[in-house]
Amino acid sequence: MAESGKMMTVRAYTQDEEPEKYPLLIRIYGALGIVAGVVQVVTFIRAALAVFFGKVDLSVLDNHTLTTLVVGIVAIALSVALSVMFIIMGVRLLRGSRHRTALLCDIMIAFEAIVLICHFMLTGLSDHLIPPGVNMIILIVLQSYSDPALRDERKLQRHLQELDWKSEQEEGTLGLDTTGKGYMTLNFFNIFWIFVVACIAGLIIETIWHMTVDEFGVYQDRAGLLYGPFSPIYGVGAVLFAIILNRFHDKNPIIIFLSSAVIGGAFEYFVSWFMEVAFGIVAWDYTGTFLNINGRTNFMFMCIWGLLGLLWVRFVVPWLLKFINKIPWNWRYAVTGICTVLMVVDCVLTLSAFDCWYKRSAGTMDYEHQTAIEAFCNEDYDDEFMENRFQSMTMNTDSASRAD
Repeated sequence: MAESGKMMTVRAYTQDEEPEKYPLLIRIYGALGIVAGVVQVVTFIRAALAVFFGKVDLSVLDNHTLTTLVVGIVAIALSVALSVMFIIMGVRLLRGSRHRTALLCDIMIAFEAIVLICHFMLTGLSDHLIPPGVNMIILIVLQSYSDPALRDERKLQRHLQELDWKSEQEEGTLGLDTTGKGYMTLNFFNIFWIFVVACIAGLIIETIWHMTVDEFGVYQDRAGLLYGPFSPIYGVGAVLFAIILNRFHDKNPIIIFLSSAVIGGAFEYFVSWFMEVAFGIVAWDYTGTFLNINGRTNFMFMCIWGLLGLLWVRFVVPWLLKFINKIPWNWRYAVTGICTVLMVVDCVLTLSAFDCWYKRSAGTMDYEHQTAIEAFCNEDYDDEFMENRFQSMTMNTDSASRAD
């Protein structure tokens, strides 16, 4: 009966309407979110009316490219949607609706991430990145706090779960999905190591391809980050494969191949487009090849993505889980945490170096008022360093969408 009572408590806890109130600080944040959301919505409406009635001079937009305008409009539209969501979220925080708040936070985090990308594409590393960045951090914390699965139920079963994980690791089954929804459990630990291993494996494959197919016997540094043998396009691609194709691990190989080809080709196209419009960087150009799409991807490489996805799902992931399970239990979280911090620093430094490379090439670098990170990048990652490190990339500032 005691166990039954516990189960009933957990089930009641996961209902949409949670009777337990949020702490006072969170409720104050919710009230401020309502006020800020209303003010922003009113501001957007006034701005829209001013544009509609011709009270705003739009001639300043003539100097911007269509891509810049589209990215700016997307950022504005998502900002309006976020303002409305902040109002809704504020009401839910005041009412104590934990489950619905967690779901709304998931959507808002995705929207803030896109707004962050849009601002980065338009202004590079600037003060415009601070509001969406801070909002993302707050929303991630709030989502984690609000999600019923991450609260009392996890606290009550944490010790037992750790014992189960340790037992599964010893049996070699840790990371396998026991719900039947997919092959592997998609948690941060597994996804991070999928990313790392794929970054390294992808770089090795691309380097061999270049030396055997593109320029026989000629070595070219194909790394995508400032430090380490990492090519993040393959890391992110592998994570997408793991997330999207996890349910397809036992499906027909043709379905896995076609799905991987579409996913890989679309992602390759997006990365090429993002690099060009954000930094003016062209990392590859398939113009003139069979069935190419704006030179960003083509039929052959989509087929290669399809083959890689099939091999990844059927063969690599099972091996990778065994590799991950070899990390000693007492070290796994410490090692993952340290490696995550190092990878984040490497990625941030790389984006900063790209941004400074663009500004130097475009002649927009303000050396008198440069930030500390810009001064560091200008001194340690100058044009010569960037060209030697990223040998497959070329800079064309006219292609960027910056609103400088």
